[in-house]
Amino acid sequence: MADNKFNTEEMIARCVPMSTLQSVLSGKWKILILWYVTFYRVQRFGELMRRLEGITQSTLTKQLRELEQDGFLHREIYREIPPRVEYTLTELGESFVPVLQTMMAWSETHLCPDYVNPYK
Repeated sequence: MADNKFNTEEMIARCVPMSTLQSVLSGKWKILILWYVTFYRVQRFGELMRRLEGITQSTLTKQLRELEQDGFLHREIYREIPPRVEYTLTELGESFVPVLQTMMAWSETHLCPDYVNPYK
């Protein structure tokens, strides 16, 4: 069996930041959740449910809680009837917006070249 050229301490150390990012953003819906909260600035649970076609309520709850625990989202609970919960980006989440914008631009260029973005 050939030696793995990536199995050096230096190469493994280089992967730590990407591995950490992957673990934070793992989950089918997290990037889309962050995109919608970025685009609309504030999102309520029901709005996200409608936008994320095919997501279950329990999955959305889990993904939102994880993004909140990882410091990307802030959850504001309004004590009113009916109760209202709004999600916004934290400072850390705001710092990730340029990455999301770059991902969107790359996708428009390489994956969806015929897509015309109506918001540009």
